[in-house]
Order: sequence, then structure tokens, then C-alpha cells
Amino acid sequence: MTDLTLLAQHVTRRPQRIALLEQIAEQGSITRAAKAAGLSYKAAWDAIDELNNLAEQPLVARSVGGKGGGGARLTTAGERLLSLYGRLQAIQAQVLQAAEDDADLQLLGRLMLRTSARNQLSGKVRSITAQGCNDLVEIELPGGMPIRAQITRGSTQRLQLQPGSSLVALIKAGWLQLSAPAQPADPRLNLLPGRIEQILGEADGPSEVRIALANGQTLCALAEVVDLEAQGLRVGSMVRVQFAASQVLLGTQI
Repeated sequence: MTDLTLLAQHVTRRPQRIALLEQIAEQGSITRAAKAAGLSYKAAWDAIDELNNLAEQPLVARSVGGKGGGGARLTTAGERLLSLYGRLQAIQAQVLQAAEDDADLQLLGRLMLRTSARNQLSGKVRSITAQGCNDLVEIELPGGMPIRAQITRGSTQRLQLQPGSSLVALIKAGWLQLSAPAQPADPRLNLLPGRIEQILGEADGPSEVRIALANGQTLCALAEVVDLEAQGLRVGSMVRVQFAASQVLLGTQI
């Protein structure tokens, strides 16, 4: 099963996201596409970020700001995904017609994982190194960007991980530490350089910071505005994102 097929199955469980992709292809605007798909502007950005992060290549090419709230178009990979989705819909209809027991369908629904982790990054296992009762899993993100995850030996076996295995790395937004590039880095932590794309402030809590990585993936972090200002971090600034290997959760397709 190809990565594109797995991604199409992921999107199939969220039909609003397919509607969003269809509307982006038609409208060429994130604002208009979100409205037509029944999503808020913020929810549309979240959906685009997650889909681009899960794909080997970005599905949507975006431009921030401008007339209409930012332009958007499907990439060649996005167009292929929509075509594949149409074929999967036809197959799904045949499967549903052949289903003998609704309980089986309900069980399949429970097995389709949803997670509260804002950051879901596709990648492949580069290597696995034993560290006592744990394993240090070296992961290669699209574009060759490396991160590390520390998991138990039992988790490695249960996920059937080995070099070359495809997986999804899950990282909560609150676990990401942001700092200016000039600040000293902690060599014990994962480090991903990026550029601040958006800062969405909240009146009663930390701001949501969207960070564009060089490989086309996007991270979402939480940070206090006063801390960002103290480091001179603003929209357009280069930023260093760090997080511990123990804070990277791993998932694979069932």
C-alpha cells in the first residue's frame, strides 16, 4: 500500500478535508474555500497544515495574507490525492454494500485513531539504537530533516519498527520550546530550524505560533507573547524549535 493511499484513507475519515481540497482547487482562496467547506479560517489552516505534514510532498501551496485572506492552490500531489479519493469512494461504496454486520463497521471506526497532538509529522525510521530498556529511534522527515524519539523496547516491537518503516511522529504543541537562532542550543534535544509564519494571540492564554519548516511541513507551538517579544521573535523571524526525544510519540498504520 502506497503512502498516497494511506493518506487518502486518513482523509476519507474526515470528509470536510476533502471538501476543503476540492474548494481550494476551485476557489484559489483559503478564506473562500473554508467558507464553502463549512470550516472556520483557522480550522482550514489547521487542516492544511496536518495534511501537508502527513504527506511526503505538500498537497497545498499557500501564500499568507493578501486579498481574500491568502491564496492557495493544489500541488500535483494534491491533485493526485483528490483523484485517488474518488476511486476510493467507489470502492468504499462497494464494501459498505457487502458488509454483513454493522458491529464490524463500528469496530473499524474505533480503530481509526484520532489524537489531540497538534503536530503530526510523517517520516521513516533511519535507525534504532538500544538504550537499556528503551530504544532511541532515529527518524528522517521529508527533505532529510532528522529527529529522535525515545520509546520502550515493547513499543518498538508492538509497532514492528525497523529501518525503512513509515510512521507518524506526534508532538504536542505545548512541548515545543522556541528560541532565537542566536541563543545556545541544548544538544540533548531535537532541533528543527524554521520561520514563524503566524502568531495567533489569545486574550487569556499563550499564543499559537505556526512555524514553517524548510521541508514544507508546519509545526504549531504555544508561547507567551512576552517571551516571544523578549527574544525578538515575530512573524517572519527565523526560529529554533527544540523538544525532547521522550516527548515524541510514534504511530503506524494498522
